[in-house]
Parts: sequence; structure tokens; C-alpha cells
Amino acid sequence: MKEINDLNLPEDVKYTKDHEWAKPEGDTVTIGINDYAQDQLGEIVFVELPEVGDSFSAEDEFGSVESVKAVSELYMPVSGEVVAINENLEDAPELVNEDCYQGGWIIKVKPSDSAQMDALMDKAAYLEMLKG
Repeated sequence: MKEINDLNLPEDVKYTKDHEWAKPEGDTVTIGINDYAQDQLGEIVFVELPEVGDSFSAEDEFGSVESVKAVSELYMPVSGEVVAINENLEDAPELVNEDCYQGGWIIKVKPSDSAQMDALMDKAAYLEMLKG
């Protein structure tokens, strides 16, 4: 397991208390689990994805990640409609371990209220929560 200071936590994404990350890109938000979550879970063997067109409220469960250690639910950082899923994860769930921010993203949503992004933590606040 990584030490907190060794975690890859980009500055340009926001974080949730449940260890998801959210990155606004144009009119969509890309969502995945962060480096802390994938490190704690270990080798990821399955990702349960929602369907394109599904809508969720912030903090709703939208899928799960299964590792050799545990199953962890995935929670929406913001309300919105799923506009894309990372289909590569169906055959290669280990992409989440290899690079949880680029090749291992999970879904893209069109947020119904982009102001919800403001309620998420920046890197400094997330690190404080982990240390707390």
C-alpha cells in the first residue's frame, strides 16, 4: 500500500469522501475512482457499469468495482445523465489499477447542476480528510 504522500492526486480533478474523482471537460464530467481507492482495493477484476442514458442524483450508487479483496460501490459525485461508459473496462478492468485517471476512467456524465462540483474537495482538502 502506498503512503499518503506517494499517491497520484492530480490538481485538476475534484474528490469525494467516497474516493471518486470528477473532472469537468466541456459540458461533461469524467468520473472514476482515485489512486487511493484503487491502491486500497488491490487488483481490480470487474467493474459494473451503468447504461448510457441512465440518470442519477449526487451520491447515488451507479455501479461497483470488484477486486480480489472486496467489492466497493461507486457513488455519483454530481447529479446527471450518463453519456459515455468506459467499455474498455469490460475486458480490461485492470486499466483502473494501471492509470485510474486516463485509461481507467469509468463514466462521463452531463451534469444537471454543474454548481455541485463546487461542493467536492480539492486535492488539499482530500489529503486532509485522508490524514484525519
